[in-house]
Amino acid sequence: MADTYNYKADLAFLDDKRAPMTETLRAWCAINSGSANLAGLKAMREALGGAFSELGAEVETVPSRPHRIVTQEGETVEQPVGDMLRLVKRPQAPVRVLLAGHMDTVFGADHPFQGEKFLDDDTLNAPGAADMKGGLLVMLNALLAIEHSSLADRIGYEVLINADEEIGSIGSAHMLTEAAKRAQFACVYEPALADGTLAGARKGSGNFAAVIRGKSAHAGREHHLGRNALAAAADFISGIDKLSGKREGLTVNVARVDGGGPNNVVPDLAVVRFNVRLEQPQDSDWLLEQAQALIADIDRRDGYSASLEGGFTRPPKPMTPQLKAFFLSLRAAGEELGLNIDWVPTGGCCDGNNIAAAGIPVIDTLGVRGANIHSAQEFCKLDSLVERAKLSTLLLLKIAAGEIPNPGEFINTEKR
Repeated sequence: MADTYNYKADLAFLDDKRAPMTETLRAWCAINSGSANLAGLKAMREALGGAFSELGAEVETVPSRPHRIVTQEGETVEQPVGDMLRLVKRPQAPVRVLLAGHMDTVFGADHPFQGEKFLDDDTLNAPGAADMKGGLLVMLNALLAIEHSSLADRIGYEVLINADEEIGSIGSAHMLTEAAKRAQFACVYEPALADGTLAGARKGSGNFAAVIRGKSAHAGREHHLGRNALAAAADFISGIDKLSGKREGLTVNVARVDGGGPNNVVPDLAVVRFNVRLEQPQDSDWLLEQAQALIADIDRRDGYSASLEGGFTRPPKPMTPQLKAFFLSLRAAGEELGLNIDWVPTGGCCDGNNIAAAGIPVIDTLGVRGANIHSAQEFCKLDSLVERAKLSTLLLLKIAAGEIPNPGEFINTEKR
């Protein structure tokens, strides 16, 4: 089949799709779907549900688990998040792939970045255009092209689109793990760089909050009776910040401190929020030991209490031999389309980290070419909508035809 199959006929399905894909992208970007905007996420989920129903599979809504967060007052509460979208087609097919993406953005309903702007004929500046509503369009249109192919019966897929990726996927990670166990490999539609470079190995990530309580007092009359939580927090910040570089590739970023009040009051609360990035899985235990030792030091002080909340939610995604083989297959598909596919390690992380930790190879930047994500300068290269849809289509069709190895079979062979 590999010698005679006409991939060009299947790819031609996408040739005239740039204009309608652009209009759909604009409509999707006009829906605010910030991670905390439950009404906006519901509207986005409904729009996606209608679009993905064209694949002929039943689209279902799956509840997400609530997130556990620390408030500015230092209390731990559960916060609801948006529900997921899921569809399954041909789960018993010989080639089984998980396709994943997210509908949420970092831009809340009150964020000033809400509108769109064409920077040129090929560049759309809009919230979520690259990260990752453009990617969801790439995924959808690749699957539509496959459904029109005579190889469709050989490809089974499960699609998961979550609504909390930008805040760590705590409410949806269990679904990604379960779906990964049913698949042989996975494709995730985060954006590539503007030049088309993909993310290879990824660091892991954890988010934490140190809650430090002291004792309030009048700053003038009874300063000696107070216990300054912000001063203790400064000690913790100094200690945790010094952990950066103590393990190769490990960084700590103290991002925010909540607490304090009027100048004439000794502050009795500080909440220190920080992020950790690491390359080696075993370094997570080391970091936790160091952080807990700093917490214990403050907790032992007279009149103080301290606790650490949070944890590691994204395991590191190393460049394994299996993943490299998958990338090489993608590169081979790209060459036929005139694309130079390259990849670099990155400190960023995404749902691809969680999927890889479940034991299957995953390429997680198969979405549009774009840049400046998480800022008001975010943009998507519109030509890449069709370009990247063709890339995913050709990759999956070649795997179905047996022309390039099934990444899941490569893993099984290696284990034997």
